[in-house]
Amino acid sequence: MKVVTIILFLLIPLVVHSQNTKGGEDAKGIFKYEDFQKPQECGSSCHTDFYAQWKQMMMSKCYTHEWDEIEYFKLAVPHAEKESKVAGVKEGCNGCHAPISFMVGDVPPPKPEFGSRANESVSCDVCHTITGFVGDTPYNFNYISNPGRIKQGIREDTESPVHITKNNSFLSKAEFCGTCHNEKSPFGTWVKSTHLEWKEGPYSKEGVQCQNCHMPRTAGVSSLMGKQRSDIAQHLFHGAHDPGKIRGTVELRIHPDADDVVPGEEIKFTVALFNAKTGHKFPSGSAEERMVWLQVEAIDSKGKVYHLKVDKKGFEGEEYTISSNTLAYQDMEVPLGLTDFKGVQRDGIPEGNRIFRMAYLDPKGRMTIQQWNTASFGPDYRIGPRETKLETFTWLLPDDVELGKLKVRAVLYYQKLPMPIVEFLGVPKEEAEIIEVNNHETFVEVVDD
Repeated sequence: MKVVTIILFLLIPLVVHSQNTKGGEDAKGIFKYEDFQKPQECGSSCHTDFYAQWKQMMMSKCYTHEWDEIEYFKLAVPHAEKESKVAGVKEGCNGCHAPISFMVGDVPPPKPEFGSRANESVSCDVCHTITGFVGDTPYNFNYISNPGRIKQGIREDTESPVHITKNNSFLSKAEFCGTCHNEKSPFGTWVKSTHLEWKEGPYSKEGVQCQNCHMPRTAGVSSLMGKQRSDIAQHLFHGAHDPGKIRGTVELRIHPDADDVVPGEEIKFTVALFNAKTGHKFPSGSAEERMVWLQVEAIDSKGKVYHLKVDKKGFEGEEYTISSNTLAYQDMEVPLGLTDFKGVQRDGIPEGNRIFRMAYLDPKGRMTIQQWNTASFGPDYRIGPRETKLETFTWLLPDDVELGKLKVRAVLYYQKLPMPIVEFLGVPKEEAEIIEVNNHETFVEVVDD
């Protein structure tokens, strides 16, 4: 059966184009859908395991994923139709979320419910037909695609009965990822800069590429008829949507400045947070959406819980990094057709927690969740690769706190999207799942004066 499939596959006409050198906006509409193979063609007979991995990762869902669909059709498209400054996002979003549709000029594509080829999102043939990028910096889908019989790979000795494999070291470089994981808004701000963060950090200087962490290697084969190798790159691409990748990213420890304390006295707790795992900042990517916050609670000997608020450091814009009941995201009024819109709650978490974020600001200086409408930023208070941040919590113990052992627990939480946004826009609740990144606890003795 597999032999028959391969023979039939060989009969699929793959149009031969002259070498394409266009990327980014210039690549819109230069190909036809039939120029690109469907992912199931790659996965039905040869690359079955990679196909199974792809079906579970976000690259296979970046057009059909519920939040991406809502963000695009409910916010980006109507916003682009109402304000000329951001008009380009109506087509441009698809350069990375539905690349084939963009390159064939089918933009905006049909909604996912119609089952068009836009639903393939970032498929096998998208990545394996990219030959390079235009310009000096990879960003805003400026990759160069050359679909056809030749597939780009990283081997010199690969043979296939179905296609020609060309060794192209670009596929193993961080710049390859940067063509979509760097993005400038219409206002010229870097609203995605994962590759640039890596480039400025310690891992790039050591030659550690994105693929080293997001495509770990192990022994195996790359196709059913392929040779056994010791270094097959897994096509997992686990990242911001994978709880297993998020957990343990940042190490943390908490310690007090005294072993015992009397009710009515102050005690200070210091939390050290070390980004031990990411080659870029945490959070990264769509950082306007991500919530990472540190919450500290004290539990007395009778089980009563006290929420401790972080000590302010006094830097400009710090208010964006401490949770509050502030309203934000007022610029959604434009795409949603609202008037006198006051916004929705900014954070949706207990007040006084430290938030590790970079606030995205619209042209009026208001915090926005619409990255394409970002004209400037608040302070970048995310945690860089191998960076350690110290946070302190000074607490005046209440007079009625129970004597005995007091446990103080610090927890770092991660959330893909703030719950107020989820509720307001009707996004599935799982998009606001709270993941515990790490935790640590310490003890002090509450004693009588």
